[in-house]
Amino acid sequence: MIRIGHRGAPLLAPENTLRSIERALALGLDMVEVDVLSLADGTLVLAHSDDLFELSHGAVRGRVGQGSLAELREVAPELPTLDEALALVARSRAGIQLDVKAPGYERPLLDAVRRHGLVDRTLVSSCHARVLLVLDELEPGLSRGLTYPCDHRGIAGRRLVRPAVWTAVQCLRAVLPRRIAGLLAGAHSSTAVLHYAVVSGAVVRSCHSVGAQVLAWTVDDAALCGRLAALGVDGVITNDPEIFPATFRP
Repeated sequence: MIRIGHRGAPLLAPENTLRSIERALALGLDMVEVDVLSLADGTLVLAHSDDLFELSHGAVRGRVGQGSLAELREVAPELPTLDEALALVARSRAGIQLDVKAPGYERPLLDAVRRHGLVDRTLVSSCHARVLLVLDELEPGLSRGLTYPCDHRGIAGRRLVRPAVWTAVQCLRAVLPRRIAGLLAGAHSSTAVLHYAVVSGAVVRSCHSVGAQVLAWTVDDAALCGRLAALGVDGVITNDPEIFPATFRP
């Protein structure tokens, strides 16, 4: 099983920071997953969303993409650039998963990956098929993963709406085995990056039948990790590296 640190190792250091990535690498994880966003001047940074309130941990409101790197670091001092993160990973043996939050900056992202010699160790994921199609044209050898379903604002984790959300998720889970091959083909992707709640034995078999891997996110429970392994998932994305059984560790 591929062991992937979600935004680094966020239970040990702030998510999407160099410290968090360093902790994930020190623990020997196979990959680290980070979120990539473009600023107005074209600088690529690690940020989960365009919400400055989230990035600054409630300090200020606004849009991340509208600020300069210097301005953003006044309220989020540890905000790293993509280049800084890639340089860190390049010094290790690990791979990196770049989750692209919006279309439009595929070429500079690919340029950065090439600059650090990481094309063969990078998986680019997105819920936007357009992002993956553009990257396929620019660099067919780059691994691409379709994220499903889209949940930019973390609605599935909000307690007040969880019952309604989980009812909808179960409907998605029921139909996904029949749809996943077409979704992957339409995005020119060979990896399905799926929320664990939509993962079933049937969807894993459907993916494997077309040569696609299945990565499950975000799994922070050891028992759930074991159940997903029994279903045949190829990798798990987690906030807590301790969930992996000894059999999944080097």
